[in-house]
Amino acid sequence: MPGSDGLQKDADLLYDAVHEAGALAMTLLRQNVRRWSKSDGSHVTEADLQIDALLAGRLQAARPGYGWLSEETPDDPSRLSCARLWIVDPIDGTRDFIHGGSDWCIAAALAEAGKPVIAAVYRPVRNEFFSAVAGRGAFLDGLPLGVTDAAELAGARIMGNRKSLEPLAGRGITAEISGALPLQLRLAFVAAGRLDGAVSTGPRNDWDLAAGDLLVQEAGGRVSDTAGGAYVYNRAETWQQGLVAAGPRRHACLLGALGRT
Repeated sequence: MPGSDGLQKDADLLYDAVHEAGALAMTLLRQNVRRWSKSDGSHVTEADLQIDALLAGRLQAARPGYGWLSEETPDDPSRLSCARLWIVDPIDGTRDFIHGGSDWCIAAALAEAGKPVIAAVYRPVRNEFFSAVAGRGAFLDGLPLGVTDAAELAGARIMGNRKSLEPLAGRGITAEISGALPLQLRLAFVAAGRLDGAVSTGPRNDWDLAAGDLLVQEAGGRVSDTAGGAYVYNRAETWQQGLVAAGPRRHACLLGALGRT
């Protein structure tokens, strides 16, 4: 991990860039930006590409030796030889952005040795800025965050899609269907105690996870794949097998309910 001064300089750089990207996103939100569908059916807009270009320009220019992985940039395998990697989702929740909603965010993280060490998740419409630095806690607009926790699932607010929540039926949870809420905001909400947990049984991309992963961990929670393993970033594969995020005791309960322990 970079020295404390270097890590803070990287955090300041990232936070400034994400705030700038948020201002651009709000300008573009008010315009009828061009939109289309990718080959996998997911949505993309000119705003995604402009924000991606802004972040790449700011971060790569300032740290040319760091790798780059973004949803909207073709993957460059040279990143695998980089000690540090920016992991970016220019707009997580593009569908809601297209419809002028507030449930979208800009998410970015810096990973080192396969682990996120700096995170930023910015929800511009609500002006909510979630941030974390490894070993220093997670924050929302400068106020410390903490996960909820309990040794049981009864009464817990767990978010996921319908298929992911099916194994939890009969456990007494309050099922929160994810709908349009993007994964990075779900993780930020777990870190902030707005949700008690989040699950996803399907594969998820690194840019959907890295920033929120660190937020939850620094807020005292646990994040893993559906087998209970910690994520490792900057691999040739840019996806992870599912998600389980919650306070430590509730995380163990979720893994058990999903049949993974």
